[in-house]
Amino acid sequence: MKKSEYTKQRPRRETFARARHKKSPRKFDYDLDYKQLNLRDEPDLYRVGVGEQGVLLVEPYKSEILPAWKFKDPEAAKRSVALLKKLFNAYKRAKDFVGMDMTRKFLQMGYTRSRRYANHASGRKYDADGNVLPFKNDPVKAASAEIFHEAWQAAEHDPTYASLKQAWKERLG
Repeated sequence: MKKSEYTKQRPRRETFARARHKKSPRKFDYDLDYKQLNLRDEPDLYRVGVGEQGVLLVEPYKSEILPAWKFKDPEAAKRSVALLKKLFNAYKRAKDFVGMDMTRKFLQMGYTRSRRYANHASGRKYDADGNVLPFKNDPVKAASAEIFHEAWQAAEHDPTYASLKQAWKERLG
């Protein structure tokens, strides 16, 4: 193998596709029929997973949270974060860990998507051959990313969320 083949970065989609085939109790279970499931009624089926796994699948949370999620510009990001914080706190008052975690995932996704568009205007990081496209900074999207990042970190470090997450992982993975 040539040295250039060692240093060529594998597209993330290939990495995730390979990882998806490994079964682990901690990984998000993509094999469940999320179109039919209501995880508020069956919360023990929920897995935290890694990062944003399952954020656009888990109902009824996706339908409750998604309309509040916007990252077009800093003003939209601020409004979105305010709504997402309200949802997070409502789930917290209800001791609904799945709702809190899903809201945290949307905050995280607001950050990652804003950063992606800040770095690549098209939103695509790789070309068709898997090569990283040129970096181009968009300060508007970068500002949106910072707004989401701060809120995501606050949610992640919320003492109630942290203790519920630890207990959830110990109990269910």
